[in-house]
Amino acid sequence: MKQRYTIIIQWSDEDECYVVSLPEWGEFCHTHGDTPEEALKNAQEVLELLINSELQDNKSLPEPNLFRKPLQPA
Repeated sequence: MKQRYTIIIQWSDEDECYVVSLPEWGEFCHTHGDTPEEALKNAQEVLELLINSELQDNKSLPEPNLFRKPLQPA
């Protein structure tokens, strides 16, 4: 089962690196990387660990945030 979770990558002047947020997993779920590619790789690793941990503990996974086009008025 492939889950699709939100990964937000932003540059942080304060931290001088790319900071990644994983919003479905809570406001404090972050990782980082020196490049956007490294940040994405780290985020994917964290997501895999989070998903495996939840499944091992028989907990339900958070619902992915899905972005859909708004309905057009008729």
